[in-house]
This record gives sequence, structure tokens and C-alpha cells, in this order.
Amino acid sequence: MLTASQAPLPATVRFAGVVPPVATPLLPDGEIDFAGLERLVDHLVNEGVSGLFALGSTGETAYFTDGQRVDIARTIVGASAGRVPVIAGAIELTSRRVIETAQRLTATGVDAIVTTAPLYTLNSPTEVAAHFRAIAAGIDAPLWAYDVPVRVHSKLSLDLLIELGRDGVIHGVKDSSGDDVGFRRLVAANDAAGRPLQLLTGHEVVVDAIALAGADGVVPGLANVEAAGYVRLWDAATRGDWDTARAEQERLNRLFEIVFQPRGLSGDATGVGAFKAAMKARGIIDHDTMASTVQPIGDEAVARIRAILADLDLLPKAASESQA
Repeated sequence: MLTASQAPLPATVRFAGVVPPVATPLLPDGEIDFAGLERLVDHLVNEGVSGLFALGSTGETAYFTDGQRVDIARTIVGASAGRVPVIAGAIELTSRRVIETAQRLTATGVDAIVTTAPLYTLNSPTEVAAHFRAIAAGIDAPLWAYDVPVRVHSKLSLDLLIELGRDGVIHGVKDSSGDDVGFRRLVAANDAAGRPLQLLTGHEVVVDAIALAGADGVVPGLANVEAAGYVRLWDAATRGDWDTARAEQERLNRLFEIVFQPRGLSGDATGVGAFKAAMKARGIIDHDTMASTVQPIGDEAVARIRAILADLDLLPKAASESQA
């Protein structure tokens, strides 16, 4: 049974359930593997996800040119072929730059835009609110707020998000703050305000608890490796089967150990590198190439990642037998 905060959403709300942040497959020379990206999108949709998040942190968006970002968005939209909606990240320094990028992305057919607080600039809460209001007024697509203080170095406050939601400036929040207490407070405040916002968490390892708390969906980078598991988890939570949801969460948490296998590297190399290594091992993508300047995770880490996959019976049969 759904909780009160998980009552059926209005038909106009487009993003709920499992919405993976799509990784960007690259060829060995560092160029975008567009054929591989199309296969990845098709794989994710066939696994049962309910939406796609293009050009997020897992997609390594910061490392691509404006033109490449447009090409990536266009490829994801084309491959999804209307089967699920696509939200795209327009991550830029200031509102004017976000508007320009968002307009190019919406021209590819994405269904919504998500952006962060301003980057590099030192702004007050009033100025951050003005940033989102200017963007919403300058684009022809629903705007979402991306709360990711580890990258932006400022957190979007509960009061600001509810204010922007009530005023129709933003339609939802993708929360990657890692602040579970803050997220619970946001859920409660959103309920009290009449649910102007749709709330998605980027927290991979507590999805069962976040679903019980009232989140509308999850944006798990690990779903690039194992989307079906997150779909099973969310489906179980939706029907109130919390034992099944918890068991699936525990299995996914064992899989999430792959991100701790690369050691002594950057956050981008560790997280996305582990995902790509696992995706290659599973045959989801052909190469685990990282974006330009990001270090590869190394053979020893890849071997440890493959061992975790084998233990969870997630390697293709031939590869699993070869490892044994």
C-alpha cells in the first residue's frame, strides 16, 4: 500500500520510478560511441526504467563540448523513441548560459531541463532564487532543480525549493545532496505545501527507505550496471512489499561495492570508472574508456569489480565460466 505522500501523481508529472542518469560510452580514442549509447538506452528501456536523465554527473557532462552535449541528448532522445521521457542537464555557470544550453537541448526533443545553483559565482539565496526564475522564464520546458552540493559547493535550502515549487518555477528536485535528514524534511514540507514538487533521490543504497519516506523516484548511477534490480526494488516498494524491496536493496548494495574497488583516484574516476568497468564486463558497452583527463581505474580494480559481479551471478555465462 502506498503512503499518503505517495498517492497517485497528477497526469502532468512526467518523472517517477527509476530514472537512470545515462552513462556516456566512449571509443578507445575518447570519441563518443554513439552506437554504444543507442544500445545502452535501448537496454535501459527494455529493463523497465520509467525515464532517462541525460547529461548528468554519471554521463560525464562536464567533460564534453556544447556540441557534443547536444549530440548526446539527440542520440538519447532518438534511441528512447518516445518510450520514456528524457530530462537533460543544462549545467553552466550562470542563468544566461543555462538558458542558451537548455534551448539547444530542448530542440533535440528532451522533455525537461534540470540545472544546479550557479557555478563559480558567489551568490546569496535571493540571487540563487533569481537564477532559477530567470531560467524558467527563458525556456519552453519544465525546469527541475539539481541539488548537488559536492559539485556546486552550496546546498539548495528547503524553503527556497518549496517557494520555487509553489510559484511554478520548478517542477521537481533531483536530490544528490546525500543529506537524508534534509530529504525527509523536504518530503514533509512538500506534502504540507500540497506536493508542488516531484522528488527524486540520487542515493543508490537507501532507495527502499527513501521510497517509504515518500520519494517519487530514484536516479541511480548504478542502474547503468543493473537497471532491472532497481526496477524490481521500486515495483516492490510501490505495491508495499517492503521485505522484497529490502532484499533487493541489500543485493544492490553488495553490487555497489564496485565503486570502492578503485583506490587513490578522483571521485569521477572512481564512481563512473567502476560503473563503466562493470558495464563492459556485463557486455552492456564495448569499452570502459573515461572522458579526457580522467584516469582509468586500472586492471587490479577491474579484476575486483569482476569478482563482485561473478559473486552476484551478473557476468555473462561464458565470462563467468572463464573467470572460474
